[in-house]
Amino acid sequence: MSITAKVHITHERLALVPTLRRLGDVEIRVITQGTTNPGATAFPFLFEYPDRAALEASLDADPTVDSYDLIDWTDQTGVYYIEHTSETKLISSVVADVGGFLVKTETGGNGWNVRLLLPDRSALNSIWTYAADNDIDLDIVELYGNDDSGTDSSYGLTDEQKVALQTAFERGFYEEPRDSSLSDVADELGLSSTAMSGRLRRGTRNLIAATIADIEDES
Repeated sequence: MSITAKVHITHERLALVPTLRRLGDVEIRVITQGTTNPGATAFPFLFEYPDRAALEASLDADPTVDSYDLIDWTDQTGVYYIEHTSETKLISSVVADVGGFLVKTETGGNGWNVRLLLPDRSALNSIWTYAADNDIDLDIVELYGNDDSGTDSSYGLTDEQKVALQTAFERGFYEEPRDSSLSDVADELGLSSTAMSGRLRRGTRNLIAATIADIEDES
C-alpha cells in the first residue's frame, strides 16, 4: 500500500538552510519538475524575500550553494536555478532509490517540510535510516495510507513511540498524581529512563505536530 508522509527535516548542511537561518524571514520552496534525475545536484527554487541584494549575498556565502542563476525576479519573488556543493545534505537521491517522489518541498522552521509519496512503509524506514546515518533530524508530521481516504491512524508516531505512549498512559504515568514513575514505565519496556524519556518526548512532539499544531508556523 502506498503512503503519503509529511516530514520535517533539519541539518545545518541541508540545501539552503544556512541562507534560511541567516535571513530568517525568507520563504523558499522547490519548484516541481516534470522529470527528475536521482543524481542531480541542481534544482530550481522559488524565493520570497524583499531584498534581492541581501538574498544573493547570502547565497554567495552559503556553503551549500556552488553556483546560482537568476531565472526571474518579480516584485519580492525570485526564481533561481541552484547548483549544490558536494557537502550539501540531500534526501532526493534516497527518495528516488526507494521509488518515492517529493511531492512538495518548502522551508519551515529552521529546516524543510517535505511531502513524500512512497510505495510503502519500508520505503519510509529506508529514508529514516538514511537520515539517521547522516545526522539529519527527521520528524514525521503526517502519515497515512493512500487507500484509506486520508484517515491518519498513526498520527506521525513510530511503532516504538506508540508503544511507549500507550504503556505510559495505561500505567498512569499521565495521571495527577502519577500512578507510575518514569523508571517504572521504562523497566516494563526494558529501557533506561533516559531512553524512555526521549521516546516519550519525541512521540509527544510528533503527536502534537500531527494533530493540533501547524509545523509551518515554527520559528
